[in-house]
Amino acid sequence: MEDIENLDHVRKTRIQKLTDIVDKGINPFKYSFEKNANAKMLHEKYTNLEAGAETEDWYAVAGRITAIRNSGMFMDIQDDSGKIQLFCHKENMGVDEFKQLKMLDIGDIIGCWGSIRRTPRGELSLKVKDVKLLTKSLRALPEKFHGLTDVETRYRQRYIDLIMNEKVRNTFKIRSQIITKIREYLVNQGFLEVETPMLHMKASGANARPFMTHHNALDMDLALRIAPELHLKRLLVGGLSEKIFELNRNFRNEGIDTRHNPEFTMIEMYQAYVDYNEMMALIENMISSVALDVLGTTKITYCGKELDLTPPWDRKTMIGAISEFTGIDFTSVVSYEEAVEKAHELGIEVEECDNWGKVLEKIFEEKVEPHLIQPTHIIDYPRDISPLAKVHRDNPRLTERFETRINGWEICNAFSELTDPIDQRNRFEAQAKAKAAGDEESMDIDEDFITALEYGMPPAGGMGIGIDRIVMLLTDSPTIRDVIAFPTMRNKQ
Repeated sequence: MEDIENLDHVRKTRIQKLTDIVDKGINPFKYSFEKNANAKMLHEKYTNLEAGAETEDWYAVAGRITAIRNSGMFMDIQDDSGKIQLFCHKENMGVDEFKQLKMLDIGDIIGCWGSIRRTPRGELSLKVKDVKLLTKSLRALPEKFHGLTDVETRYRQRYIDLIMNEKVRNTFKIRSQIITKIREYLVNQGFLEVETPMLHMKASGANARPFMTHHNALDMDLALRIAPELHLKRLLVGGLSEKIFELNRNFRNEGIDTRHNPEFTMIEMYQAYVDYNEMMALIENMISSVALDVLGTTKITYCGKELDLTPPWDRKTMIGAISEFTGIDFTSVVSYEEAVEKAHELGIEVEECDNWGKVLEKIFEEKVEPHLIQPTHIIDYPRDISPLAKVHRDNPRLTERFETRINGWEICNAFSELTDPIDQRNRFEAQAKAKAAGDEESMDIDEDFITALEYGMPPAGGMGIGIDRIVMLLTDSPTIRDVIAFPTMRNKQ
C-alpha cells in the first residue's frame, strides 16, 4: 500500500509540474527534434579521447533521462543504442536554458545540443549548451538499484521492462536479426515469400484446437489460423513457385507454459521435387548459418547446457529412439493392445490414446524426449498421427516425417508431403471421426484442399519451424514469454 501511495504522490507532483511548465508557455510534448548522433556512435567515434580532453565537435542527441546527479549537473540519457552522460553547467548554458533543468525528472525524454568532452574521471560526455523537454513523464521509473524484478509487471508492462533492462532490449533486437537472417537465407536459396489468410473456413494444417470468431457481414463462423500449410500447398499446386515460404502468426487455443503461447510465430516452407531428407539438410544449414551470422558461432549455451548447432545433426527413427531408451522394439509390437501393454510396463498411462501411433508418441514424449539435448532429427513417425505426410516408402505403418529436437524441445515438423488426394481424404475422414468422438485437436475435412490435390501437386518436402523457440535458444531465454514482446496473460481481475 505504501508503494502505491508513493507512486500516486509522485504522479500528482509531476502533473503539477506539468501544469507549471504549460503556464510558462512551454510545450511539454514537442512535435519533433532534429538529432544527428546516438550514444553508440559517439562512444565508438571518441573511444580514444583522453580523460580531461575537450573537442569542438557539436552534436544533437535525444533520449530518456535515466539518472540525475549533482542537482542536474550530470544526467544520463538512454536512446535505442545505449547511454551517454550529459554535463550541464551554468557557465555553458544560457540563464533560461539552465533554469529549465529544474523542470526535468528521471523518465523525461529530452533533446540536447552540445560538444563532446571526456571528464577527468574518464566518462564520455556531451557538454550541453541547450536542453529541450520533448516529452514529460508522469510516472516514476522503478528504482534503479532494485530494477524491475516483478515478473508479472515485466510481461504485462513490457515498455517498462524495455526501459529498465538492457538484456531485454538486446533479446528483442536479436530476435529481429534472427528473423531477418532466416528470410535472407531462404531468399538466397531461391524461395519466394508469400502471404496466406489468417481467417480460415476450416481449422486445418495441424492438430490443434482453434480460436473461433464470427464474421457479421457474411454471417459465418471462422477459425483463426492454426497453420498455413494447406493454403501454401494450394500455391504449390498452382505453380506460383517451386520454393515458397511464409513467416506467419498462428493461434492455438491451448495451454500456456514456458514453451507455449496461444499466439506464436512460425515459418513454413515447401519445396517441389524433394523429400524430407532435403528438409533435414535445409534446417541444419539454415539454423547454423543464422547462428553464425547473429552470434558469430554455432556453439551456444542454453541454461548452462552446451549445444552444438554445427551440421550434420544426429538422426534417429522414432522406433529406434524408443528402443534405445526403453529396451522395447516396437517393430515387433504390431497391435494397439500390445502397445498399451508395453506402455503400462513402462509406467505410462495411455488411456487417452486410441491407436498404436498415439501410444508410441506418448512413450516417446515421456521416455525419450528429455534425453534429446543436442540437435537430433527424429524420423519416420507413425501414420496414425501424421495425417499430412506421405506413407513411408519402406513401411506402410509409418510416414516420411521428422521432428527436430533441441534441448528436448520440438523445433520443427517436416514431411515428404502427401500428394495423393484419395489417401488424403481417407486420413481427413479418420481425423473427422476422432473429432466427433471428442478429440478437439483433430482436423476437419477440407474439401477444397482435396480438390486442389486432384489437380495435381508435385512431390514436395515441407517444414514448419517454431521461431519463438529458436529465439529462446539463441538468446538463452528460459521461457517463451521472454522472447514474445507481449505474451498472453491471465486477466488480473
